[in-house]
Amino acid sequence: GLQIGAKKEFELTAVFGNDQDVILEIGFGMGESLAQIATDNPSVNYIGVEVHLPGVGNLLKLIQERGLSNIRIINDDAIDVLKYLPDKSLAGLFLFFPDPWPKKKHHKRRIVQSEWIAAVAKKLKSGGFVHMATDWDPYAQWMLEEMEAATGFKNSAGPGAFHPRPDYRPLTKFEQRGQRLGHGVWDLI
Repeated sequence: GLQIGAKKEFELTAVFGNDQDVILEIGFGMGESLAQIATDNPSVNYIGVEVHLPGVGNLLKLIQERGLSNIRIINDDAIDVLKYLPDKSLAGLFLFFPDPWPKKKHHKRRIVQSEWIAAVAKKLKSGGFVHMATDWDPYAQWMLEEMEAATGFKNSAGPGAFHPRPDYRPLTKFEQRGQRLGHGVWDLI
């Protein structure tokens, strides 16, 4: 994992030992999706951020089993992590199934907020992307509104539209169960 401490900013070429594109995933859960994406795309580097230690442990196990050299892990709060990344350093950001904080009094805890989006925008290279997915319809609408109100972003599916799940985003067990129960999933790129 990457150590956040006295260092001001990560030098990503040094961290990975190459200058391949870097994609940040916030909240990788148990790490299965990130491990699959990294396996399928060896010429891209990935930084996974997760606060949940069992998820970190599971992803470390998957990295070892698959012999992956293109993933680094940060066990820290996603809001803080952005401070340690150089501006214009990311090719993209994944935010898959974040906590929707469904109660109105908790909406301020949602990660997708205008300040966070502005911080993400500074870290993306020109042409970089943000890919979000949620299975909670009200949060999908919230994400859509927040992203469309933000400057510098363009909805790849067109204004007010969601994107079909791209092939590179693996279907999670959680998502497969939801589909059997008739739940929707919304992707926004």
